[in-house]
Amino acid sequence: MTRFYSSIRPMTATVKPSRSLLRLAGQAIADYTMIRPGDRLLLGLSGGKDSLSLLHVLLHLRDKSPVRFELAVATVDPCIDGYDPFYLKDYVTSLGLPYFYRRQAIVARALKTMRGDSFCAYCARMRRGILYDTARQQGYNVLVLAQHLDDLAESFLMSAFYNGRLRTMKAHYVNDAGDLRIIRPLVYVRERQTADFAARAGLPVIKDNCPACFRVPTKRRYIKNLLAVQESENNLLFGSLLSTMRPLMTQSTGESKIDSHDASKSV
Repeated sequence: MTRFYSSIRPMTATVKPSRSLLRLAGQAIADYTMIRPGDRLLLGLSGGKDSLSLLHVLLHLRDKSPVRFELAVATVDPCIDGYDPFYLKDYVTSLGLPYFYRRQAIVARALKTMRGDSFCAYCARMRRGILYDTARQQGYNVLVLAQHLDDLAESFLMSAFYNGRLRTMKAHYVNDAGDLRIIRPLVYVRERQTADFAARAGLPVIKDNCPACFRVPTKRRYIKNLLAVQESENNLLFGSLLSTMRPLMTQSTGESKIDSHDASKSV
């Protein structure tokens, strides 16, 4: 299936995120020293609500923060039927940002070479590797990913339930090769906040930006539903989970595979 998108009008100004979104992202950036003077940031943009929201957070901070940094955007197209990110080029360039589009037949390669792994985990590792290569080739020293607090909580429970380990995604770490830093400025932000901002601002969201993952039930979806039920009975749930996860978010070693069951949110 092919998706068609209406043309994007050139934008003369960025959309300002909500105060709460800026405050939480800014707090995470400060707490984990994510952005340093002179950094060159490359944002991984899938076209989903989270990465598009983060794009506008970073644009606002670039223009308003006393810490000077550069920003560019990269999209990895895994050649999945139903995912068409091509329009993102016009959208990003209308914001005055460098844009790198990488297309690689990850699905076809997975069918030939994948052994004992989930498709989501395989695709996530491949996409991240492509983003690493793009950052190196273009001279960017920081890769920016858009996982939020809900993602970290889901990964934490999945790791505990299915792998017997207390792990989650890190807020800021150095890759195994030691030549790139990876940051997640939305680690304090709830998913509903990015959804609200994207809807209010009219961002051009690709709703199911990984159709292959949305076609079949996943353990991550089960965990998401479980957390929703628990939060309906305890509105302080995610604050408690954040306090629990903080030591895991600040470990200094590199981040390897998050879990072998469903890594669809690891890129």
